[in-house]
Amino acid sequence: MTTMDDASRPGRIAGPDEAISGEELQLAARNHGIPLEALRYDVTPAGLHYLLIHYDIPDVDPAVHALTVDGAVARPLTLDLAALRERPRVSHRVTLECAGNGRALLHPRPVSQPWLVEAVGNAEWTGIPLAPLLREAGISPDAVDVVFTGADHGVERGVEQDYQRALPAADALREEVLLAYEMNGAPLLPQHGAPLRLIVPGWYGMAHVKWLRGITVRTEPFDGYQNAVAYRLRRDADDPGVPVTRIEPRALVRPPGFPDFMSRTRVLRPGRCVLDGRAWSGHAPVTSVEVTTDGGATWGPALLDPPTGGEWAWRRWRYEWTPEPGRHVLGARATDASGRCQPVEQAWNRGGFANNLVQRVEVVVLPE
Repeated sequence: MTTMDDASRPGRIAGPDEAISGEELQLAARNHGIPLEALRYDVTPAGLHYLLIHYDIPDVDPAVHALTVDGAVARPLTLDLAALRERPRVSHRVTLECAGNGRALLHPRPVSQPWLVEAVGNAEWTGIPLAPLLREAGISPDAVDVVFTGADHGVERGVEQDYQRALPAADALREEVLLAYEMNGAPLLPQHGAPLRLIVPGWYGMAHVKWLRGITVRTEPFDGYQNAVAYRLRRDADDPGVPVTRIEPRALVRPPGFPDFMSRTRVLRPGRCVLDGRAWSGHAPVTSVEVTTDGGATWGPALLDPPTGGEWAWRRWRYEWTPEPGRHVLGARATDASGRCQPVEQAWNRGGFANNLVQRVEVVVLPE
């Protein structure tokens, strides 16, 4: 008898020295990270912003699409896009990062979307604040979770589902949480959640539900797959784990010089250069960035540019360097106002989540 198990298998950890699988390559072809040279942009162009699509891009007709707000509310709502657009609009620049960013660098490697460090982008999102809509619907004072349902449908680890994620009610009522219908001043593209998506500044990307069609207020915790099973930090399959929520601090180096086609090793001419990149955190503003040019043996302070785009957007840093000919390994680490700092050695977890291990950029400086 054919069952769902014939299509969907349990999660697993790669064996010692196991190469990237054909299934992982298939995921990598559908999803993509930011080209690191695009760290030059304050606002990431939509086509260069990282992308993760769990299932298929759904066929959503904006002309008939509607958002429902129901559950533990006094006045259930149904609003089409025109009604949403009539409300006061706001814009926020927000850095989004996939919770699995860095997964492929862990040992042993969790088998899934094989991200290195490029699953990030910083865009300007425009829409309406969520909190006034919840208050208008009369959210229950006993509300515990608010569940967001997308139009994308699939199966994961044997569980057929619409993509659903919940936020604690207190987080859903934060004034900066948006129902967005524009990205960088233009209507959302299909792959970025058109016609409507959730934006939760400071949280990893799994919370920013795309193709949003329903909001349900609950007076008990949500136990759906994406909250209760996926996106949890656990040591083994039997560990209930703790939920993945806010983005851990990270700094990335914009690779200097020019690259080798295959290895992406950078080549530099000798002489003074200015290294730069971006840093961000979902917990608190970034307060410092340190740079290494010798693989972590020594570190020096970078200069931080003034913040641009508000508290949820990444921040540029710069570091002057006059390298000697030879091979060098560059990296940068961010510290935020909460005291969190990027690790040089990353604690392992089964899902490969929140891996903010310091990036390594190999550079060859040519002789004079």
